Amino acid sequence: MSLNFLDFRTRQRDYLLSIAQAMVSRLNLRAVLRLIIEASVEMLQGQVGLIALHDPKDGFSFSASYGLPPALVDAFEPLVMGLPPVESPQNFDLPDMSEKLREIAQETGLLLRQVVALPMFVEQDFLGVIFVFRSHSLLFSPDDRQILRSFADYAAIAVNNARLYESAVTERRRLDALLEASADGIMVLRPDLTVERFNQALVSLTGWPMADALNQAHDEVITWARQNSPATLAQAVTQGWPTREGRALYVEGDLRRRNGSVVSVGITYAPLMTAKGGVLNIIGIVRDITRFREADVLKDRFISVVSHELKTPVAIIKGYAETLSRPAARRNAQLQEEMLGAITEEADRLARLVDDLLDVSRLQAGGLPFRDVDDVDLRLIAQRVCERYRPQAQNHTLRLDFPDDFPIIRGDPQRLEQALDNFVSNALKYSPRGGEVVIRGEATPAEVVLSVSDQGVGIPLDEQEKIFERFYRVEGPETRAASGAGLGLYLTRAIIKAHGGRCWVQSRPGQGSTFYAALPRETALALLPMVLLPED
Repeated sequence: MSLNFLDFRTRQRDYLLSIAQAMVSRLNLRAVLRLIIEASVEMLQGQVGLIALHDPKDGFSFSASYGLPPALVDAFEPLVMGLPPVESPQNFDLPDMSEKLREIAQETGLLLRQVVALPMFVEQDFLGVIFVFRSHSLLFSPDDRQILRSFADYAAIAVNNARLYESAVTERRRLDALLEASADGIMVLRPDLTVERFNQALVSLTGWPMADALNQAHDEVITWARQNSPATLAQAVTQGWPTREGRALYVEGDLRRRNGSVVSVGITYAPLMTAKGGVLNIIGIVRDITRFREADVLKDRFISVVSHELKTPVAIIKGYAETLSRPAARRNAQLQEEMLGAITEEADRLARLVDDLLDVSRLQAGGLPFRDVDDVDLRLIAQRVCERYRPQAQNHTLRLDFPDDFPIIRGDPQRLEQALDNFVSNALKYSPRGGEVVIRGEATPAEVVLSVSDQGVGIPLDEQEKIFERFYRVEGPETRAASGAGLGLYLTRAIIKAHGGRCWVQSRPGQGSTFYAALPRETALALLPMVLLPED
């Protein structure tokens, strides 16, 4: 063997080593593939090169090329079509490569006469194939194949590293996206309980900008105005949490935000442990539980209000019934009539409360029922409501104020009467000293507006929207004695809204209130969120 030939092989091996080192140091998959194919072609004095990566699910795909126009790459697919499973470098074989190469050369017009192909393996994982093509007839020698085989081993390691890095980057991006998309606040703590990660939802919950929160101590960011759990995170860590079992810790209470306001939260701390039982990170998931607290308050209020509203008429009915059972009462016809009237009145009150509770349940389940959709004359409804309440309103003056040309609308007359009845009932109830109650109707080209005005105690501005909530009642010396479950205005707004309308109130404490219901003159009931029930 000549000295020049040995010198060429030495330079070739040195080149192989330097390229291999450069490949292993790179982590960008496309850059690694490009370097591999360029080095392969140059080392073997080829003219064209291709790398086909293999995916167990999707098969082969050409991922890098050298010396080829991109439009011609797909023409080389016959080289990898129909390959049997490749389990090891020893059983790697590409059948009929010479014949396939001639067909490809004819189709593309490329002068390609020789091809060598070697697989890339990492342990037993098959990654793909390196192809090098020559346009001259000089055969690839065993040394050429050995050099490329050694190069393929380095290339496989580099491709595997780049794939792992790419996968890690993808997973990190996915984690970042999940963190930012989460409606719950999420923080990642270091073992010393300083903040490493902090998502946008937690920025909103705590009021801490992300840049300010990072690297802060946990207890600087999470400060409790009131704590409902036995121990904070710092206290639990002092007492030996987390253990090797890595059980989660739950802490609940009122979190003091950075601006001084308070929000109710529940925080689940989950430890991420090392194989030796050390703490790698602690993941904190912070959930706003204000609505759950409000639901508990609403439930307590419901039980309190309904039990009181049920207990009062039941007690009255029972008392009068016991009185009527006595012989003395039986001999007094006037007393019997009064007591029977009171029993009837309290029974009606119970029935109204039960109906309201059923309506609230239906509304929560998806809608109030329409039973009869027809043309509605709101003046006649207002007259009926006035006649019904006049005997009970001896200290009040009930007055109607409707124009003669007040329009007819479409709707459920029973439900609209229920809504107006609630307005009038409230006006009488919350003006205990009497005064005038005016039911007024006005019309515009688009809608009709019903209003009920009283000269009662009025409503503070900060409570005027709350009175339309379930079970909400204005608390005060003049309102405490008024009976009611706090459902009437809630149902009224639902009825008016279901007709495509809107409700509101204008009021000043001590100067009375005016409740409004605006209804469209043409109501598309079929489009509204209420259920049309058949007649009973």
